[in-house]
Amino acid sequence: MRIFDTHAHLTDARFDDDRDELIARLPEAGVELVCDVACDLRSTDAALELIEKHGFIFGAVGMHPHTASFMDGELTDKLYSLLKHRKMLALGEIGLDYHYDLSPREVQKEWFDKQLSIAEELHMPVILHIREAMGDCLDILRAHRQRLSEKGGIMHCYSGSAESARECLDLGLYIGIGGSLTFKNNRRGVETAAYVPLDRIVFETDCPYMAPVPHRGERNDPTLIPLVIKRYSEITGIDEETAAEAAFINGCRVLGVVPPDREPGIRKEI
Repeated sequence: MRIFDTHAHLTDARFDDDRDELIARLPEAGVELVCDVACDLRSTDAALELIEKHGFIFGAVGMHPHTASFMDGELTDKLYSLLKHRKMLALGEIGLDYHYDLSPREVQKEWFDKQLSIAEELHMPVILHIREAMGDCLDILRAHRQRLSEKGGIMHCYSGSAESARECLDLGLYIGIGGSLTFKNNRRGVETAAYVPLDRIVFETDCPYMAPVPHRGERNDPTLIPLVIKRYSEITGIDEETAAEAAFINGCRVLGVVPPDREPGIRKEI
C-alpha cells in the first residue's frame, strides 16, 4: 500500500536523535508523502529546512490556537511569506482549543477567522484543530462556506460526533483519522469512521503524539499508520489496501499534490 501522512510534526524535539534515519525508512514502509505541519510562526526555520531537504515531505504553516495570542502584524506578514513557498500546501493547523484555553477564546476566534480569510485570499486549503469547540467552530466556518467549498481542508484529529461530521463534509472538509481510532472505548471515533464516505477520509499521525495501540503512550511516527488503517478496515469492512489508496488520493486532492501513478517526481500543483 502507499500512504500519505497528512499531518506530522517531524521537527519536534523528540525526533532530534534519529530524524534522518526515520525519514530514510519511510519509503520502505510505504509512506510516499508527508505533510509536516508548523504550528508556531515564531519558529519555522526547522520546518523549511525539512521540506527543502526531502522531496516527498511537504509543509503547512499557521498559528495554532494555543499561541493565537502572540499573533500580530509582523507575524501575519511572515505567514503570507511562508505560504508562498513552493512546497507549502495548506494554512494550518489553525482553529479553536477550549480544552486548555492557552489563548483567550475571543482571541482564538478572532485569529481563526482572520487566518481563514488569508487562506481564502491565497486560494489555499486549511488544516483545522478543533477541540471542545465544535459549536463556535461551525459558526465561523459557515461564514466562510463559499471559500471552503472551493478549496476545502482537513478536520485534523476529528473528535466530534458523526452528526457534526456531516456538516463538516457539507462545508467541503475531509476528516483526518489517526491513532485515537484504535483507543479503547473511542465510541465517537468508531461511529465517525463508519459514517464518513471513503472518498472524504485521510490518514494522519499527528506524530510524535497519538500513537496507536499497542504503542499508545510511546512516540508516534508515520510507520505506525498501518495500525490505524487496520482498525479502520475492521470497522468499515473495507480492505486495507483499498482504504490506504483512497486516503492517499484524497490527501493529494485536498492538499493539491499531483502524484504520477507510482512514479517519482510528485510535485505541488501549479
